[in-house]
Amino acid sequence: VLGHDPYPSPAFAGVGEMVGLDELLARADIVSLHCPLTPDTHHLINDASLARMKPGAMLVNTSRGGLVDTHAVIRALKSRRLGHLAIDVYEQESALFFQDLSGEIIDDEAFQRLMTFPNVLVTGHQGFFTVEALQEISAITLGNLADFAAGRACANR
Repeated sequence: VLGHDPYPSPAFAGVGEMVGLDELLARADIVSLHCPLTPDTHHLINDASLARMKPGAMLVNTSRGGLVDTHAVIRALKSRRLGHLAIDVYEQESALFFQDLSGEIIDDEAFQRLMTFPNVLVTGHQGFFTVEALQEISAITLGNLADFAAGRACANR
């Protein structure tokens, strides 16, 4: 397992090898994104980073849609540079996810194009919907409420 993190955790040492982003992109068969969306990570995956990826690699994004430049990914899929794409998030998801649009025409041409590829899997931002994730969300929310009620500083502010 290769990893890249500008703020590496010592716990990762027992799991895999920490490398630079360029090395990770060049060596990894599967690149899975696990980071917040910040100005520094916006379109982290773009034409340049896709060109540095191992040909035929798979990209998985379950973090934030804005990490990926959708148009660049479409170009990489069409050229067969990118072998597979799996996304649970999409940059323009608010207009598409969390509602039943089965009887509607989808006007988002980039999303429609993604859906035409046989090597693309799109799920509607459901990755958080596990027992573990919901328990964690509940515990943090209740902790925040307890801090607020007790007049304590909230660690998650």
